[in-house]
Amino acid sequence: MNSNNKLSLQGRDLIKIYSKRKVVNGVTVKVSQGEIVGLLGPNGAGKTTTFYMITGMIRPNSGDILLDKKKITQLPMYKR
Repeated sequence: MNSNNKLSLQGRDLIKIYSKRKVVNGVTVKVSQGEIVGLLGPNGAGKTTTFYMITGMIRPNSGDILLDKKKITQLPMYKR
């Protein structure tokens, strides 16, 4: 665990490309244990895609998902 004994989940520099369209471009988000976070933006801004990458439903083309500073990007959804 990190120094304040709270787990953290982080998506760092996430990029997702479908065909030739970059739908998420360099998003970084960090959530600490006990926090409640919402992603806000207009339709098509990449909110759902970002959530899916963090949860493991889809893999980012680039960037990392970290759980308490340990990379979990390549783990399947059921192991996260």
